[in-house]
Amino acid sequence: MPGLSMAESGGGRDFPAKLTLQVFICTIIAAFGGLMFGYDIGISGGVTSMDDFLEKFFPAVYLKKHEAREDNYCKYDNQFLQLFTSSLYLAAIVSSFIASFFCKKFGRKPTIQAASIFFLAGAVLNAAAVDLGMLIAGRLCLGVGVGFGNQAVPLFISEIAPAKYRGGLNICFQLLITIGILIANLINYATSKVHPYGWRISLGGAAAPAIILAIGSLAIMETPTSLLERGKNEEALRVLRKIRGVENVDKEYSEILNAIELAKQVKHPYRNLMSRSNRPQLICGTVLQFFQQFTGINVVMFYAPVLFQTMGYGSDGSLLSAVVTDSVNVVSTLVAVFLVDIIGRKVLLIEACLQMLVAQSIMGRILAVHLKSTNIMPGGSAKLVVILICVFVSGFAWSWGPLGWLIPSEIFPLETRSAGFFFAVSMNMFCTFLVAQAFLTMLCHMRSGIFFFFAAWIVVMGIFAIFFLPETKGIPIDEMNERVWKKHWFWKRYYKGSEINKRRQEIQDKPEEESLQ
Repeated sequence: MPGLSMAESGGGRDFPAKLTLQVFICTIIAAFGGLMFGYDIGISGGVTSMDDFLEKFFPAVYLKKHEAREDNYCKYDNQFLQLFTSSLYLAAIVSSFIASFFCKKFGRKPTIQAASIFFLAGAVLNAAAVDLGMLIAGRLCLGVGVGFGNQAVPLFISEIAPAKYRGGLNICFQLLITIGILIANLINYATSKVHPYGWRISLGGAAAPAIILAIGSLAIMETPTSLLERGKNEEALRVLRKIRGVENVDKEYSEILNAIELAKQVKHPYRNLMSRSNRPQLICGTVLQFFQQFTGINVVMFYAPVLFQTMGYGSDGSLLSAVVTDSVNVVSTLVAVFLVDIIGRKVLLIEACLQMLVAQSIMGRILAVHLKSTNIMPGGSAKLVVILICVFVSGFAWSWGPLGWLIPSEIFPLETRSAGFFFAVSMNMFCTFLVAQAFLTMLCHMRSGIFFFFAAWIVVMGIFAIFFLPETKGIPIDEMNERVWKKHWFWKRYYKGSEINKRRQEIQDKPEEESLQ
């Protein structure tokens, strides 16, 4: 691949680098962790609408579904059915905490490999499940894989990518999530016709991306930052030259060494993360993940087939409609890949808030008028809702979806990077668990009002993006504090008199020759 020289604008250091084939290949392989995550999101909603699956594991839901006068909004309201989906995210919260230590002690690459092994084990258990306990055990294994993968992959990509292309490359993780969702629903559409074991094929299919990641991870390199953290200086320098495609990497190598030296002063990263000078990144990183889930996106992605059946589509029609929305998801994420490093993060976030707000509000109104407890929604209205869901999904896919992972992975300083990203991942998993566990019950009680509930949150997150979220486009990952946070109108107050930032400046002011010794 032809090299592209990188020159940072706006002051700071200029690090010579090319967008090398090695970086591109490592990014795609690592991003298969996103494919695993996306496949699971897509597969669970489709499987829970299959009669064979419901009859075997959730007979009460199966009976309610086929009762002629059952309430449209309540036919799938079952805590155990919701636990099937949400149990994964409880396991992911705990495992991402463990993965944050694993990532620092052993490296990003082994953490990604561990994720693939856990995910493979979960896929096997789910495909072979004979009772609900075995099914949940498989989901818990998948959750551990998701926790390890989501902790390591975004950090891995952010650390190997040149600053100028970091946004687009990191969004490959989200792109693979959307492709995983699409593949899952295509498989669900096919296996829904395979009786009585189509659901086993769907759940077992999660093994495929896990195997690809396990084999592919053997070919990727560890990040220079992780190598330096563990004292492998010569290997780190060699890897940095290879992934940048140039011999002169002294400035960037020195920058990473400076960050490592500062990080060594921090003996308790979780405690340090709570210090005043680290609150801006912690608040923004976790709040972004909270907002990402409270857009209502997983209402669509987890339960799209169920939602479409509620509106009167047949089983096949509901899965096909989900495939349409998933295709929009993939294409729209590609928009983010190409635009995020050109127009920046904030523009995409703010525009999407307006787009999602309009779509959610109109959807809520249509359902309130046309979908009652026991009727079937008129065909024209149902099709309009599908179109509005596509509008909503497209806005999410080029903004809060990918940027919810990108921004937290690039804003934390090295000394708190793994700890800070753990909090971001955990917030995502916790909120995903809440939405997955509560949505069907909320749908039963709030009915169409659930769309207005999420629309209200979109207003809040739009205000946050406008006033409190700084732009990080094109800023080297280890210069965020000096060039972003200390200059922001609101967050700069957290840096006055900070001893650790005085120490950071002392280290950065040392001669580069001394740092390279």
